[in-house]
Parts: sequence; structure tokens; C-alpha cells
Amino acid sequence: MVGANPKFQTSDQAGPVMPPGAMRHAWTQIAPHRAGSHRWRWIALVSALVPLSFALVQCGQAPSAGTLAANSQTSEDSFDDRFPTPQFKDRFPSANESFVQRQSADQPRKRTAQTGPAPYRIASLAPTVPYERPPREELTTLVGLKSSAFPYLGNNPRTDEPFLNISKGDRRGHRSNGGRVYWQDETYNDNRVLMHVPENFDVRKPGVIVVFFHGNGATLERDVRDRQLLPRQISDSGVNAVLLAPQLAVDAADSSAGKFWQPGGLKRFVAEAAEHLAGLYGDPGTAKAFANMPVVIVGYSGGFMPAAWSLEVGGLGNRVRGVFLLDAVYGELDKFASWIVNNRSGFFVSAYTRYTKRHDNELMQTLKEKGIAIAGDMDGPLRPGSVVFVETPEGVTHRDYVTHAWTENPVKEVLVKMAATPALTRVAASAPPPASR
Repeated sequence: MVGANPKFQTSDQAGPVMPPGAMRHAWTQIAPHRAGSHRWRWIALVSALVPLSFALVQCGQAPSAGTLAANSQTSEDSFDDRFPTPQFKDRFPSANESFVQRQSADQPRKRTAQTGPAPYRIASLAPTVPYERPPREELTTLVGLKSSAFPYLGNNPRTDEPFLNISKGDRRGHRSNGGRVYWQDETYNDNRVLMHVPENFDVRKPGVIVVFFHGNGATLERDVRDRQLLPRQISDSGVNAVLLAPQLAVDAADSSAGKFWQPGGLKRFVAEAAEHLAGLYGDPGTAKAFANMPVVIVGYSGGFMPAAWSLEVGGLGNRVRGVFLLDAVYGELDKFASWIVNNRSGFFVSAYTRYTKRHDNELMQTLKEKGIAIAGDMDGPLRPGSVVFVETPEGVTHRDYVTHAWTENPVKEVLVKMAATPALTRVAASAPPPASR
């Protein structure tokens, strides 16, 4: 169609032709309608955004006192409930101090087993020079073991009666031979073990596990570690040895052996501890090596009870390569004598003061009657079958005996003499232990 507006359709297209005047009339009707529609849309949008902006501003402000009160704990939740009094385990130094806390057994530190120190290289664009791995730090920590002495719910084998023989309401306790009552939740509920791995310990070399049974009125931190210096004595000896010291009755005048009264008690204890020693050493793959190591039992004072029963029924047989008693022969002489007579592959040393002299003399007489040779000093080497009784002079006190007996640091002295005899530190033969053990 000549002269038609190209923006509009012709008569032969889909719709009719709209004249220019009609077009202007249509726009005058549509424009006000669209303007009103846009205005309502803006009003709706602003109505939605303004409350949201207030909410966002509130997020950056501190909650009101009323909000805090509404979300606080109930009045039944006391200060002590939210901030309980620190327990015994909480009083040990942190990981930044010398007494390193044990990592969880489920997350042992990984270390690849190597045949020698691994060289390290410093990142550099220039040629690098390898240097040796620095010495591993010695580690001392506490680990809870199910097989430790306590808690103990069995019988006292000497009376065949329940060990916990006293009750008061929900509390259970034990009346000691002296007549004093000790409660389970205070005295017989600590299953932790003091473990120590010296920095120079090498699991690939012959070594021993020292199991230390502390005396009466002791705790692992205050007495075994700090006063009796067991970890330091082992490290200072230079002997390839690690330490296991279970907590017995906590700070009490009681020599009860707990789970060490049970057949196989010592064997289960060492087997469970081996996994933790391997983790502490830094290589979980060494657990089997720890589990097969020879053992030396050291008993001080009231520690004679778990020491004697561990020899009698502990289940380790000839893996026990030595027994060292520190003013500790207060009883169970038959068990000590039986072990000495039937286990000639290990050594026995008893150092004593006037407090235990009578019992030591009785034990010596029993052994002489059985043809056992006895030495009266520590001048000679310790060999398989060595039996030594050392009387210490007046002035040596029972309380200081673990660090001051016939010599300073007697545990260190015995370990040094033991290490001079390789047969005492070699892995025990696979022969089954005697049937009575």
C-alpha cells in the first residue's frame, strides 16, 4: 500500500490498519495506566525492603537484657554445674609444659617406621644440604587403662570376700587392715597410669618395660614423678627402658592390689599399655614390639602387694626379667621365694632398712635352705639368677628410699647394672610360662 506507515500492518496481513490519529489516541490512554502500575510496584518493593533493613541492623547490635534472660539456663543450673571443680587429672601441666598430655588413643601421632634417622632438606633455590632429624623429646604423660589396678569390683583373694565391703547409702568403700574406711569414689576410682618414654629410647634395640608399684599415701604426679623422680631416673640411666606406673590407692595407707590380684592381671596391663606406648613413641606400628618386651618389676614400700601377686598370677612367666624391692618386704614372702626359686632367668634385689629387716632376714633364710646363693652388696654385676639383699645404714629414711638408699637414685643404679647383661634385655623366648603362673 503506497504511503502506508511501515510500522503498521496492511489489510492483507494479520490485523487491520490503524490510522495515525487512532494511534495517538491509544497512547494517551495507555501511558497513564502504565505509570500507575510502576508506581504500585515501587511501593510494594519498598514495603518489603524496609523491614528487612531494620532486621539487618538489629543483627549488628548486642541483644537486650530481656533477650539474654529469656535464653539463659534455668535456675537449677548452678555455677558449679557449669564450672565444675577441677579434677585430679586437670591439675597436670598443659601440653606446653614438661609434662606432656597424652593424645587420644583414637588419634595417635603418625610416624613412619624407618631404619635410621630421616634426613630433612630446607626448601631453597640453591643446592640443599641434608641435616639429621633432631632428637625426639622425652614424653611423660597419664593414660587411663581399663586393666589398671582400680576401679576393682572383685574379691580380696586373701579373705575371699568382696573388696568393697562397706556401704553408706549409694557409696561403697573398703575397710583396710588398719580399720580405716576408704571410699571407692575417692580412693579406688583412678585408672590412670604414668607412662614415660625417654628421648633416646629406640624400639628397635633390646629394652625393658619398668612396672613401678608405688607405696602408700602416694599420687602419680606429686610422688612418683616429682618426689621419687622415676621418669628422670630412667632417662638418666641411659638404659633402653620405658616406664609404666599405675595409680594404686590414691593418697591412702592401703596396699591393695586391685586387678593385679587377678590371674593374668599383669599380662593384660602390659598388653593394653603397649598400644599407648606405641602411640606415645610416635609409631603405632611398634605396639607389637612393646607388647613382647621383657619386664622389670619395681616395688616400693606398700607396692609389695601388687608386686608379689603379679609374680604369682600375673601371667608373664619368664618375661619378668627382674624384681627390685625398695624397703618393701612387708609380707607375701612365699610368693617372692617361689618366683626366685622357679625363675632363674631373672634377678632379684631387695634393699631394706631396719623397718623391713626382720622379713628380709626371713626371706634370705628360706632361700638359703633351698640352695639359692645370696649376695650382700651391689658391687657385682646383675646376671640371670642373681639374688642380692642390701642393708642400708641408719640415717637412710624410708620416705626418701626411692631416691636415697645404699646409693643415690637406686632405680637408676639397678637399671645400669641390668643393662650390662644383654641376656636380661633380650626378648623372651616363645616357650610357654610355667603352669603355676
